[in-house]
Amino acid sequence: MLDTIDRALIHALQLDGRAPYSRIGEVLGVSTQTVARRFNRLRAEAGLRVIGLPDPQTAGRALWLVRLTATPQVAQDLAAALARRPDTSWIKFAAGGTEIVSIVNSTPTDGSALLLNDLPRTTGITSVSAQYLLHMYVGGPTAWRGRAKSLTSAQEAAFITTPTDRGPVKPLGDGDAKLLTALGEDGRATHADLAVRTGWSTATVARRLDELQRTGAIYFDVDVDPTALGFTTSAMLWLSVPPAHLDAVGRALAEHDELGFVAATTGRTNLVTQALCASPDALHTYLTERIGAIEHITAIETVPVLRTVKAAAPFSPSLVGLRT
Repeated sequence: MLDTIDRALIHALQLDGRAPYSRIGEVLGVSTQTVARRFNRLRAEAGLRVIGLPDPQTAGRALWLVRLTATPQVAQDLAAALARRPDTSWIKFAAGGTEIVSIVNSTPTDGSALLLNDLPRTTGITSVSAQYLLHMYVGGPTAWRGRAKSLTSAQEAAFITTPTDRGPVKPLGDGDAKLLTALGEDGRATHADLAVRTGWSTATVARRLDELQRTGAIYFDVDVDPTALGFTTSAMLWLSVPPAHLDAVGRALAEHDELGFVAATTGRTNLVTQALCASPDALHTYLTERIGAIEHITAIETVPVLRTVKAAAPFSPSLVGLRT
């Protein structure tokens, strides 16, 4: 379990993934060395990572939520194969280990080779469903509230430097793809390291990175093991909501600390969430008392998540945009 300083550090990084250790220490009232030591320990023990990712709309990406069921003999190998692909992220084992949930990224030009070509030819898969992600209420640039509750309002303000209004942005190009590949591996890489990866000068790196952040073209996500925060029980919730009430229900769910992901999708179920709770009993209480109290949810399927095989993935350069 993490202490108050660990949690405050994670919260600070969620607000500004590239905040210097010195500024974090000043706001938290601890030394720079303490912040660096805590970060390195959390990286080693709790999987803490800061990752720079492009806004999907700016990068021209389409996101699909894919559910696969497979025979027990091939599920493990299939999940490992999917994790090695550059066009997948957030791969999870669910429903006793025979169901795999993943986000698949595609461009208008590639049409998602995974969905159209590769999966249909894979033996051992017993069913496939794919739902287009229409809108994310929680996830992507919008942080999970459950891990962003440790700072005071004044402390939060010290890390919120990016303007909320988004201005015009220069189209993402080959150089940006190299930059994002590097940030996908380490969102806190120095300007000097990023200059080596891109072939730019450090001044060019700093200027372009500032522009991409200022306009909202990229954002910084934080990966950390939820169990280190005390959330040991996770489940995917597949909800059906009448279209006229979909946005209102999605916005209401986005205010729930228990949900790390909320998205409107196409398909038979049109609202998908991931719940993270302290125990099975806490999940039961959440479903009956909070989800159950929301009007207009006509059906719900609860599928336990056993393990996350792959979280956010780095992007790779492409001649036709950016591929994850």
